[in-house]
Amino acid sequence: MTEETQRQFSIQRIYTKDISFETPNSPEIFMQEWKPQINVNLNNAVKDLGEGNIEVALTVTVTAKIEDKTAFLAEVTQAGIFLAQGIPEEEMGPLLGIYCPNTLFPYVREVVSDLIVRGSFPQFLLAPVNFEALYAQQVQQQKQAEESAEH
Repeated sequence: MTEETQRQFSIQRIYTKDISFETPNSPEIFMQEWKPQINVNLNNAVKDLGEGNIEVALTVTVTAKIEDKTAFLAEVTQAGIFLAQGIPEEEMGPLLGIYCPNTLFPYVREVVSDLIVRGSFPQFLLAPVNFEALYAQQVQQQKQAEESAEH
């Protein structure tokens, strides 16, 4: 007879894992009209820490350029340690790919905004992210890659 593990999911800790801010063309960039091209990249990484503990790290990179010159580059990795025990395998993907990034996003959004303002640039707020759609897209890409590998 097997003992059924009780389902448990909780946040153990949320922390800033890495921060980088560069203004390679300052102070000259401050003399130009502020009409930047802004590029935002997101990345989500998962690391098994053992005993049901999992680190999820959400990295956001924001690059602002004026013409061909970089005004600033801000990169923040916000991470969390989550305890997941007794969770069926089919539920772990959405938990780690949707719920955890949604939990971390407000923290990373605040840190990125604060860094940019501290760099003496106008306030920048990251737009809300639909992690459910991103996760669905990732699952679809994995299926397509597996199907093409089979042929």
